[in-house]
Order: sequence, then C-alpha cells, then structure tokens
Amino acid sequence: MIASPIQLYKAAYSGLSKENWYLSIVMFINRSGTMVVPFMTIYCTQKLNFSIVQAGMIMSLFGLGSIVGAFFGGKISDKFGFYYIQLGALLSGGVLFISLAFLETFLTLAVGTFLLSVCNEAFRPANSSAIAHYSSEKVRTRAYSLHRLAINLGWSFGGALGGFIASIDYHLLFYVDGCTNILAGLLLLKLLPAVKKEKLLKDTADSPPLRSAYRDKLYLAFIFLTIPFASSFFQFFILQPVFFKSEWHFTEQFIGGLMALNGIIIVTTEMVLVHNLEGRRNPLYFISVGIFVAALSYVALNILPPSAWAAVISVVLITFGEMLSMPFMNAFWISRSNENNRGEYSALYTIAWSIAQIIGPVYGAFLIQQGGFTLFWWFLTLICILSSLGFIIINYLEPLRKWKKSRYF
Repeated sequence: MIASPIQLYKAAYSGLSKENWYLSIVMFINRSGTMVVPFMTIYCTQKLNFSIVQAGMIMSLFGLGSIVGAFFGGKISDKFGFYYIQLGALLSGGVLFISLAFLETFLTLAVGTFLLSVCNEAFRPANSSAIAHYSSEKVRTRAYSLHRLAINLGWSFGGALGGFIASIDYHLLFYVDGCTNILAGLLLLKLLPAVKKEKLLKDTADSPPLRSAYRDKLYLAFIFLTIPFASSFFQFFILQPVFFKSEWHFTEQFIGGLMALNGIIIVTTEMVLVHNLEGRRNPLYFISVGIFVAALSYVALNILPPSAWAAVISVVLITFGEMLSMPFMNAFWISRSNENNRGEYSALYTIAWSIAQIIGPVYGAFLIQQGGFTLFWWFLTLICILSSLGFIIINYLEPLRKWKKSRYF
C-alpha cells in the first residue's frame, strides 16, 4: 500500500526528541538574524567607503576567524561539554554584532569581524555535539536534517528581512543580528537544562577507546575530499548569481526566486527523502551519489541554452545533490566519534567548510578571468566528479564488517 503524503511527512518527523526540536527553534531564531554577512561587502564599500580590496580582506578575516573558532570551539566542547560553549558563543556573538555598528575604521572593523567570527563558529561544533547527544542512533541523520531545515528557513526569512532593514539603515542590521543572537541564547537557557561533562562521561563509559580526529586517517581523507566539494557548492550562492545576471541577463527578482527555490525544495523534501534512505546503505554511498548529482548541475549550465527552465534544472540538481550528500556527511563523522571527542570531529568538519568558503571565491574569480564561465563550470564539474570518486574509494577502504554491525544496516 502506497503511503499518503501526510503519512510520509508524519513518519519523517516522528521519533525526534523534544530537545532536538528545541535546538532547531534556537537555530531558526539565530539564523533568522544572520543578515549582516550577506550585506557586509556592500556596507564596507558603499557606507564606509572602503576599497573592494579592503572589503575582501574583511570577509577573508571572517573566514579565518571561523576556522579559529571551530578549532577552539571543538576543543572546549570536548573538555567542558557542549552546553555552556553554545550559550557563551550566542551571548558574546550578540554583543559583538551590536559593537560592529560602532566600528567604522578598517583596523577596528577588521579586528571586530575576526572576533565575531571566532565566537560565531565556536558555536557550531558544540551545537553539532548537542544534536548527536539528544538523538538516538536510529534517527540521528534526520535530526541533522531537521537542523538544516531550521537553518534554511532562518536564512530565507533573515535574507528577506535584511534587505528591507538595509534599505532603511545598515546599522539596524547589526542591532537586529545582535538581539536575535542574544534571544537565541536566552531561549537555549530557558528550554534546555545544562548538561554537565560528568554526565557525558558516564554516558560513554562503554564507548570505544578515545581517538583523536586529527589522527584518524580515514576521517582526514574524508575532510580532504569535503573541501573541494564544499568550495564548488558555495559557488551556488557566490558566483552563480553573477553568472545569471551578467551572462543570462536574468532580473534580480528571478535570481532571488531561484535561490528561494533551493530553500523551498529542502524544506518540503529533505526530511522525507532522508527518512526513506536512512539506514539503507553506508552514508558514503549517498555522499558520492549526491556530489555526482551536483556535478550534473554545473554541466547543465554549459550544455543547456540560456533560459529560465535551464536555470531551474540546474538549481533542482544542485539542491538534490545537497540533500543527498550533506545529511549523510554528518552521519559519517558522527559514526566515528563519541561524547569525548565529538567536538574535535565536528570542528574539523566545520573547518573544512570554512576553508572552502575562503578558497572558492579566489579560484572562481581567477578561472572566470582566464577562461570565462564556461571554463569555470567545467572545472567545478571535474572537482565534483573527482570528489565523488574519492568518497567511493573511502567507502571500500572502510571495513565492511563495521558497517554490517552498525546502525546503518
């Protein structure tokens, strides 16, 4: 008997703990206020009269701070537990967002942006550890998908609100961002009780021997392959809109609609998709398939004629590639960690995406300058295919007997 859509959605969202729902609400509020970053370059060049090079340096410092924050956030989370590092990161990040509104020289804004990014990214490893702690092994991948859903909803809402606020006064962006950070922190304090490190240690008494993420060779290979894919995926938000505007001459409204389509598909589809795939195969299999589908989205931009339907096809492909790969990336790194070292594993994964965010625009701009967007899309296709093949190789290197005994079979 074929399940009805209502039954599919009910099954997809069932079994998740109330704590994970609370964490997702906190993340939605936090991401709804994340409206400074998309407008930071415009703010620096148009309002503070910085050069484009100075604005680029500010954004690079934001990327560098995210790497530092993820590293130390993971270390602190493993040592003292995930609860207080989340709370501290949200509250301090809120104060720093508000402070940025008063920093108008290049040096002060550069320092403030770096410190803000450190605090912001310190939150991520601790938050990932919290999601794993509050979810059973059976539903853990879906718990991360719920979290991604909250992030996407927050980004969509915050982006739309941010454009409206920026049209009134750019400084309001910093105030709203800071207040939502603080609100998210206070909500975390209200909804979830503190989890002490001693409790986490007790829960992992029967866990496998502790190993460092930085000595896990297979995981380091996973991180190495994640960077090129992540750098190609970021182009969807960074340079693909430029391509649609300058080469295919779409309006800003239509480009915004394409970006919104990505979020709509994720919100309406991902949880059901993951629910039906979770546990059927090794996560590495779905990761490799998802990255290959993402490669097809870039092929479409080169072989299809410039048109609205071609753009929609490309967006649909990259979105399904994202939904197939990213939830199972979380499932993979979680499977190799426990409560004692989860912060380290999460930090490395966060750092991989931070590095990708830094290098993606650099090589993208260089390739477009040298050979235009055609060369750029073929290059992204190539690195996605190579990354997909790399994950297939890791799949075979990972002992099959481990997976047969694990929750994924």
